[in-house]
Amino acid sequence: MRRMEFKMERQGLLTVGQQVTVTEGLLPSNYYYTIDPSLAMSANIPFRYRLKSREGVVEDIVENARGFYVTVCFDEPEVDMSK
Repeated sequence: MRRMEFKMERQGLLTVGQQVTVTEGLLPSNYYYTIDPSLAMSANIPFRYRLKSREGVVEDIVENARGFYVTVCFDEPEVDMSK
């Protein structure tokens, strides 16, 4: 399972276990993903780590001093973006 983190600005927009759909956006050197309809946004993802799935399940929602962070699981292999 591939896990991705998304930043959500307001509490209560998503719940754990909820099925979500993501839209892919393109920048000059990266992709980014938005949980529809504009509920949360991913960080910029390099081309070689492009997400192939468009549907996932919310695994966790964490609140910290910087906001709300949503972890979504997708049915594809995990990638190691530290390489």
